[in-house]
Amino acid sequence: MNENENIVALVDENGEETRFEVVMTLTANDMDYAILLPIEDDDEQAYIFRIEGEEEDPKLMPIETDEEYEAVLKEYEEIMKEN
Repeated sequence: MNENENIVALVDENGEETRFEVVMTLTANDMDYAILLPIEDDDEQAYIFRIEGEEEDPKLMPIETDEEYEAVLKEYEEIMKEN
């Protein structure tokens, strides 16, 4: 496996590019999500994005509601309990 397969670059509203490692993908409420950690940042804050689009051309979209965030967090906690 190529080590760059789990790396994505996102551009913010100021045009600044940040590289992230995809540490996990999961499904909650029939939607797919990616949990990302910034590569060059030491604060260890994870970001959660909804995955939309075709498998060949996925798009990362921000989570829009607290309910959606809570559903993803609950699924993540369940997965972590199993491991």
